[in-house]
Amino acid sequence: MHIPAYAYATIRAALPTVPTSRHTDGLDCCLCDEPFADRLPVPLGPTETSGLFGCRPCLKRLVARARRSRDAALAQDAERAQAESAAWARTLERHLAGLGSVRQAAEAVTRLAEDGALEPLRIAWLLVSLESAHAWVTEDAPEPPASADPDDTSLRDDEFRLTLEMISARAAVANRLAYHLINESMPAEPELCEEFECPEGCSGRHDSSHIDCGPDTIFEDLAQHGIVIEHEDPVPSYGQKSMTHGAAQETTVPDMAEQLVTVLEYFGIDADDPELLVSAAAVGLVADAWRDGPLEEIHAADGGPSDGEMFAQSVDLYRRARAAFIASREDGSEALLAFQTVASDVDLPWAGGSRFTLSTSGEPTDEFVQHLDDRVWYTSKVMREQGWRAGVLHRAASAAAKASAHFGMPGWPAAVASAMERLAALDRSDAPEALADLTAVEAALHEAPDQLGADALDWLCARGALGCS
Repeated sequence: MHIPAYAYATIRAALPTVPTSRHTDGLDCCLCDEPFADRLPVPLGPTETSGLFGCRPCLKRLVARARRSRDAALAQDAERAQAESAAWARTLERHLAGLGSVRQAAEAVTRLAEDGALEPLRIAWLLVSLESAHAWVTEDAPEPPASADPDDTSLRDDEFRLTLEMISARAAVANRLAYHLINESMPAEPELCEEFECPEGCSGRHDSSHIDCGPDTIFEDLAQHGIVIEHEDPVPSYGQKSMTHGAAQETTVPDMAEQLVTVLEYFGIDADDPELLVSAAAVGLVADAWRDGPLEEIHAADGGPSDGEMFAQSVDLYRRARAAFIASREDGSEALLAFQTVASDVDLPWAGGSRFTLSTSGEPTDEFVQHLDDRVWYTSKVMREQGWRAGVLHRAASAAAKASAHFGMPGWPAAVASAMERLAALDRSDAPEALADLTAVEAALHEAPDQLGADALDWLCARGALGCS
């Protein structure tokens, strides 16, 4: 006779405490004390031939009782599991709603910190209250019951999303407060208002929102506090690529002046002509730091600037870069920050009467700003380590190789002459008014192409009169 496992406990409980010799000899059923007579005894152990024995009717009755008990217990367990599941679903829903609310609050704090509209003290209090809400909602996290679905990851996923948003909020607030303290400690500089084209009545304070200290400053600053950290020298050897500053990957040559002079001579640029050299360096800095790279994708996007706007802005930035290079000869490489500040300003309307700003293009600008900062930082680094002339030669050689016919380069007059020939042959009936007087147009192209306006430059670019690609 097969006895199911669920009946073992029931049968064991029915066994006599002190069995008789007839029980152990297999003569009487140990459950009902009736003799087996002609009935077959069922061994109950410990072996098939020794121990206690029971009759089939008794064992069937006990198995049936055990089955009823088991089924009742299963029903009770099912009801309890169902009740636990319903209660857990309600608890989980409330907790997930709490996590979601705090996550939305963290997103809002991040936006407010980055927008810069609220006072720093208010931003600080927002973070404090956000941290309190985060502590309350995470410390009260419920524990799922054993009956909960082990494959349900909603709680873990929402907690992870909240953690990410809290990291973003903390970083945004820390950045805002750090720059607030730095800006508050800096004196007013009204002499820079003209360079920055500040509105009337500017106090002379020009707050920074991004300062690039290079790869080594943190180690030097920590050393002043007695904390020395070993780190690799960020200056690679000749012919290697620098991977120590963001995306900047440019060749650092310990003594590259002679080689760069050779490059410039090859392209017909006299490296001993300081005016020409600085102009070429300005063109190279605009091309390397501003024009080439992430701006290409923004330019190609639907909301990006037109060819004429690109050309006008490049001319304006060329002037700023040239002024920065001239100032850096006396004031050091920090003078390049004047160019960097304007070139990386995503809210500044572009030159040529354009209303375009990078922030309204609908495209991400973080990579563009980082790219520009990296290139300016690299030029500053070359100037600091190898001298002003080396930094200027480096960017001038770049301009000679990639923008030899740009405004400010020796090849620009020839480009203007070619453009005027094409313009004279074109039907200008639909041209902007700025292109009506060819003599004035030629003079503007030679002296200040952006003064023609972005619309006029667009018209010229669209007809191939200017190389605006």
